Amino acid sequence: MTETAPRPTLEAVAARAGVSRATVSRVVNGSEGVRERLAERVRRAVEELGYVPNQAARSLVTKRHDAVAVIVAEPETRVFADPFFARQLRGISKELTAHDNQLVLLLTEDRDDHERVGRYLAGGHVDGALVFSLHIDDPLPGLIQRAGLPTVFGGRPDWSGGRGDVVYVDSDNRGGARDAVRHLLGLGRSRVAHITGALDQASAVDRLDGYRDVMAGADPRLVVEGDFTAASGERAMRELLGRCPGLDAVFAANDLTAAGALRVLREHGRRVPEDVAVVGFDDMLPIAEQTEPPLTTVRQDIEEMGRLMARLLLRELDRTTGTDGPPSGVVLPTTLVRRASA
Repeated sequence: MTETAPRPTLEAVAARAGVSRATVSRVVNGSEGVRERLAERVRRAVEELGYVPNQAARSLVTKRHDAVAVIVAEPETRVFADPFFARQLRGISKELTAHDNQLVLLLTEDRDDHERVGRYLAGGHVDGALVFSLHIDDPLPGLIQRAGLPTVFGGRPDWSGGRGDVVYVDSDNRGGARDAVRHLLGLGRSRVAHITGALDQASAVDRLDGYRDVMAGADPRLVVEGDFTAASGERAMRELLGRCPGLDAVFAANDLTAAGALRVLREHGRRVPEDVAVVGFDDMLPIAEQTEPPLTTVRQDIEEMGRLMARLLLRELDRTTGTDGPPSGVVLPTTLVRRASA
């Protein structure tokens, strides 16, 4: 058996750098008050010895864990099947990694999950939380508030009860939906249907409202509820064709829903866009480029949403008393991306 070499200590780094242990501790923990010449000697000694700070001891000094909980209010089967979540998590991960913070992923599906997550957050394991895909009446906001953690939410907080201190990042879902429907009308279409997302989520409600802003007075049978999945797009498209066989356009709440709708239109011999024009939402690559035909859609920068959520949280964690906090809400613009489906 080979013996494991002992881990370098603060004392060893101090001896190598020719400074006190307290000076090394201040440099390692990012504290101020050390002259740059001494700080550089400490950093050089840390690198030469391969010193790795003890996270538990460092937390006692900095009061930080350098870990952030990322909570997705969806079951794992949905999170790992829908590329939307991968995009947002990638943006969050990039920003946290750039600031040497760990991402702790927590998923919630039922009451037991909520209780487990609540206990974890209250246990002081993380510095803050990033939360997205919330549903109406979800208990997570209350659990997080009781834990006292700085938090940034993904999506408009329609559950906030008017609280002005909720920090969130969202896309202009309502404006993007209006652009999609106006584009279809501009193509000469008159019977524009809408397949919604899950209407217990603010993004789906906003997109439905955007559709209604432009299609005020439209036949209510042209709206069918989905849940942001391809399967719901297939089901809703069959229902729409049965209800309103003369429809000539569809605005789907996201690209997965649109992909399901396109499959059913093809099965029923409807040509896209000649007979029925289709527009999605998200610009989820490669889905939007690989549908048949390629999908016209509303683009939201999902990865940037994730990065911005993390950036706002880290800014709040670094904020000193008396400085202005982050804005209560940031809404990113959307753009219409034209392809062959409409």
